[in-house]
Amino acid sequence: MARQIPLPLAVASEPGRIVVGNANATVLDALGQSAHWPYRTALLAGPPRSGKSLLARWFAASTGGEAIDDVERVDETDLFHRWNRTQEMGSPLLLVVNAPAGGWTVRLPDLASRLGAALHLEIGTPDDAMLADLIALHAERRGFALGPDAAAYLVPRVERSHLGAEQIVATIDRLSLERKQPPTLSIWRDALEELRGPGQPGLFGD
Repeated sequence: MARQIPLPLAVASEPGRIVVGNANATVLDALGQSAHWPYRTALLAGPPRSGKSLLARWFAASTGGEAIDDVERVDETDLFHRWNRTQEMGSPLLLVVNAPAGGWTVRLPDLASRLGAALHLEIGTPDDAMLADLIALHAERRGFALGPDAAAYLVPRVERSHLGAEQIVATIDRLSLERKQPPTLSIWRDALEELRGPGQPGLFGD
């Protein structure tokens, strides 16, 4: 079952929270055991909007370790020096890869060998329970509620991803504001149709 954990961060002017479920529970557990990482180094990858940057900031704040986001944009020589510095200090290093799978190739041989030995973590695809919690959390952040009925309707029909959950809630919110109507079934349907295209099967099914 998915759950939420509070994070000591500010996100959209609200205390940061992240949904923990099948897609990221193993990652979260591993972030709490950095003393056991090979060379105290880990790489974190995952799909867009899956909370990688939020988890990295939480990791740095809670462990005192270093977290480098968008690591594929960092000069490799500089990254190698930062890796060496954390080794000398005995502090953990978390590297967040935002490139698509296979999209980051390390060309500096010494750096490649060290990162090849690091712990590799990846956020996966949310299951039904986690997707429902993601939809509820995004709605709450926007100041409205999508309860169990909404989740029961949306979860089987929405794109099964963190980004999909965020997009459907944003579209429901916009349509609701434009029409000055509460986000009920007709708006859920229209939001799905807008994102998926008209004529998609299942929009009007039970």
